[in-house]
Amino acid sequence: MNTTILIAEDEDLMRGILSGLLRDEGYRVVEASDGKTALDVFAGEDVALVITDINMAGMNGLELLDQIKKIDASALVIMITAYSSVDSAVSALRKGAYDYITKPFVNEDLLQRVNNAIQHQKLFSENRYLRRELKRQHSFDSLIGTSNVLQSIFRLIEKISPTNTTVLIQGESGTGKELVARAIHYNSDRSEGPFIAINCAAIPESLLESELFGYVKGAFTGAATNKKGLLQASDGGTLFLDEIGEMPPSLQVRLLRALQERTVTPVGATKAISFDARIIAATNRNLESEVQSGRFREDLYYRLNVININLPPLRERREDIPLIAKHFTSKFSKERGTAEKRLAPEAMSALVNYDWPGNVRELENCIERAFTLADEEIDIASLPANIRGGDSDNTNHHLENLNITLEDLERRYVLQVFDRCKGDKTQTAQILGIDLSTLYRKLNRYRQ
Repeated sequence: MNTTILIAEDEDLMRGILSGLLRDEGYRVVEASDGKTALDVFAGEDVALVITDINMAGMNGLELLDQIKKIDASALVIMITAYSSVDSAVSALRKGAYDYITKPFVNEDLLQRVNNAIQHQKLFSENRYLRRELKRQHSFDSLIGTSNVLQSIFRLIEKISPTNTTVLIQGESGTGKELVARAIHYNSDRSEGPFIAINCAAIPESLLESELFGYVKGAFTGAATNKKGLLQASDGGTLFLDEIGEMPPSLQVRLLRALQERTVTPVGATKAISFDARIIAATNRNLESEVQSGRFREDLYYRLNVININLPPLRERREDIPLIAKHFTSKFSKERGTAEKRLAPEAMSALVNYDWPGNVRELENCIERAFTLADEEIDIASLPANIRGGDSDNTNHHLENLNITLEDLERRYVLQVFDRCKGDKTQTAQILGIDLSTLYRKLNRYRQ
């Protein structure tokens, strides 16, 4: 065990007892007979824990604690004190000490407290690392592209992230709306708080209400306990409402009221509960058209549409396709522990020329398939037939009707994939990158 513990104690006998006890447990121990020496050691060594006597000549333990915290606010310090100085130990806790031990101490008790402190530090370091990783993974660098339109979006995200402003993200399925929402959250002052995402299209209306607003015990059959809703659970963080355009009108009314008053009333409750969550909503629908047709509340639309981010489809930023494709080949290489596979020029050309109705999600699925099938190089034969131009009825490459709508294009693509999967809805949903409930809804609409 390479964990280093610094002991600051001006009594030689006590310092020797502590050092021997901790060395027997496998710790590396560094000794200091006064506060100034201890501070110099702490500044120059990688110390996991400091154990210091409160009553020392010169710089006492409380002064040492103050100086250590100025160097490293997260440093762990355990104070040792006599029974008569417990008040000083309590004062040390208020100043940031991790724990205190009174003399005379029981060896097993001291070792347990030391072990608890070390484990606490490890968990703290791991959590800090995970938070840094999350922030890195959802930084602007994770949004891949050098096109002018995407760079403009990057600048907007950077400007709005530090605020609490509500954001509406619009774009076709697979364009990366949740990725943008996460980037906003993890680059904001709320990054330490929760990021909670809910797909409003994937949950039945009766369940969506209880998921968002929570419920109290006995509110309905099966409500055996109180349940906190996602609006309340997102307190201090961000709630991402994906597919907001699919939210039933009755819930739109409740959501509007919750956003206006910043309170939520659980199902079956009479008392409102305040919450502080940033709201980011996303949709692949044109909400202005939905408002005009009466399918979406105008007042809720304006409540959500404070800052609007429109993500362009991949076919409108083809210059980004090579960079994104290479990102995915690198990703799958790392995940599988294999050498990275180069994309042959003709394969890359086919990727750039394809219209990608499924956008980045479809591109990722395509690269994963090609990475699995190819040997050392991803050639054009590794790509699906429709992408390499092998289908005579390829509507994505050979659009006879240039006035075709995006909905018609999506309908053809969804039904084409469904037919090729021989009616296997699970496989179809996986290829399209959507959940089953969304697929059912699209099939019901497109097969009428």
